[in-house]
Amino acid sequence: MQAKRILTVGFILVLLSVGVLSACAPKAAELGSEKNPIIWVFVPSGETERVSAGAQSVADLLQEETGLHFKTLIATEYAGAIEAMCSDPPQAHMASLATFAYVLAADRGCAEAALLSTRFGSPTYNGQIFVRADSGITSLDQLAGKTFCRPDPLSTSGWVIPSLMIRGEGVNPDTDMAEIVDAGSHDAVAAGVYNGDCDAGATYVDARTRIEEDFPDIMEQTVVIAIEPDIPNDGVQFVASLSQEIRDKIVSGLLAVAATEEGAEALGTAYQWEGLIEAGDSFYDPFRQILQASGVDITDLVKE
Repeated sequence: MQAKRILTVGFILVLLSVGVLSACAPKAAELGSEKNPIIWVFVPSGETERVSAGAQSVADLLQEETGLHFKTLIATEYAGAIEAMCSDPPQAHMASLATFAYVLAADRGCAEAALLSTRFGSPTYNGQIFVRADSGITSLDQLAGKTFCRPDPLSTSGWVIPSLMIRGEGVNPDTDMAEIVDAGSHDAVAAGVYNGDCDAGATYVDARTRIEEDFPDIMEQTVVIAIEPDIPNDGVQFVASLSQEIRDKIVSGLLAVAATEEGAEALGTAYQWEGLIEAGDSFYDPFRQILQASGVDITDLVKE
């Protein structure tokens, strides 16, 4: 009987010690706190330092508006931003993905659209394919055997749509072009074509103006040979696991920030955003239809 009492007392002590240890174990800081900030990943659209500065300014203003803390990251490539959302556990809680990158992430169940940016009063934009004015190239079917600058393999206006348009003119980018150069940003594509590093390139309309300070005559020395169809703007997306409460707070906070002069300036510095509107996944359906009508499997575009 004595031995049984000792065992019982010993077992109770073990349970108590576990409870004490559990109570003393540090709990994970609440998401959105200073120790556990919400991670916001951005894609490399323009000059990295400019995008980074604008993104951080927006995050600082959003913190003041919502009380939530944020950490901004600039991915080195579009695929990296997608993987940050799709990793398990996610390495980012929200993102500002370009159109095609969002569709890829959404189709994998990793991202859900919440906000869409506006430029010139529109939630859509167009891309352009351009060459040097002295190149002699006037149409897409003349790009066979030429070098082509693109911002990133997953850039909607810088490669996905242009590659479909070029294929439509009988030129296979995989086999008929001399070289496809990943410039890293729309600004770099514009500079690459201007400098003659590439015969042609594609960017959003009109990324060339972003580097006019360095190349004052770029609008005269380069010429647009094709305009792309309407494309949904980039915006703000969340991982599926983020709570609705935090989403609502961020969405209302960003809309409030965008309505201020300081906020508009920060959004403009980062991505040339003029404003934000609420928009869900269905807004991207017309773009998905363009991809489907092309007959090209989007997974094939990713492999490129």
